[in-house]
Amino acid sequence: MIPIISKLPQVGTTIFTTMSALAAEVGAINLSQGFPDYECSPVLIELINQAMKDGYNQYAPMPGVAALRQQVVNKVNKLHGSNYNADTDVTITAGGTQAVFTVISTIINPNDEVIIFEPAFDCYAPAIKLMGGVVRSLELEPPDYRIPWDMVKKLINNRTKLIIINSPHNPTATILHEDDIEELTAIVRNQDIFILSDEVYEHLIYDGQTHRSMARYPELVERSFIVASFGKLFHATGWKVGYCLAPAYLMKEFRKIHQYLVFSVNSPMQYAMAKYLEDERVYLDLPSFFQEKRDYFREGLAQTAFELLPCYGSYFQSVKYQNLSNLSDVDFCLQLTKEAGVATIPTSVFYTKQTDHHILRLCFAKKQETLDTAIERLMNFKPLL
Repeated sequence: MIPIISKLPQVGTTIFTTMSALAAEVGAINLSQGFPDYECSPVLIELINQAMKDGYNQYAPMPGVAALRQQVVNKVNKLHGSNYNADTDVTITAGGTQAVFTVISTIINPNDEVIIFEPAFDCYAPAIKLMGGVVRSLELEPPDYRIPWDMVKKLINNRTKLIIINSPHNPTATILHEDDIEELTAIVRNQDIFILSDEVYEHLIYDGQTHRSMARYPELVERSFIVASFGKLFHATGWKVGYCLAPAYLMKEFRKIHQYLVFSVNSPMQYAMAKYLEDERVYLDLPSFFQEKRDYFREGLAQTAFELLPCYGSYFQSVKYQNLSNLSDVDFCLQLTKEAGVATIPTSVFYTKQTDHHILRLCFAKKQETLDTAIERLMNFKPLL
């Protein structure tokens, strides 16, 4: 065998793959991975079929189909009062993860430092390391997981190149507040620091709260890459289509990398999505759709021995299990999957140091009967201590 020096020596199979495989093996309800178990709109399916029949089966333009880019900026500009340009400021990507990787590839050079907040989605740190960057992580504390801005200020130095923000947040379901925006703005002002704002759950926000996109704040827009996902918007995570927004001078560099990663993204999907987005109810009705699921799931979980944490956005609900077990969250997840028949995600996997607060993440983007069965199983679960 020819020796190879791994660029990611500590990386193995993700917990999402592990838990989904275990759920399938033992016949458990899979509330671990973040995907719906119900179908997307049949109207959208028909639009895709029609796009294929209409001959949109060859390469799309590298930045994305013009009609879809226009729909994206129409939506964002209307919702946030921004002024993005469809020709220069948006690129359609092969999902949110590719967009995140491309942003980090665009910005980070060896020894540049990137501030991330943990628990953090698992694609951030590996991309930073692949580019030779240095991860500076700050741990957020349950139950509120608020960003400790005083600690952020202490991390800032002349090598700080990027701050990664995620709101609504995966896995904690927290959101940015106006005072967070004020603190962030003050920190980056007069600094050569970029922002990567992961907003893939932008429309999944509840209780009348406001999604504080970077697009709302002109001072932040000029230094921000915003990443979003059509998979979350259309209940179709398997299509892997997303987008990135940034000012023209940043998007020009982003596209240089993008064209050599994927060049362009699935053509018929893009034409169909552009047509589908002509109806703004597609995204305006999404908060109420998911809040109904969130409220229903929380009401059910309240009847179990789990302790509910706040859920302001995303389609994840976190729970503490200290009333049930002293096991580590990884071991308890395995036990819960095998003995209760419900697969979840241990939140320690979202921390560099595997910090274990005895908290699990559950996905409620499921059919009502799926949630009903999961709640019943969790109510009846009596762990073997």
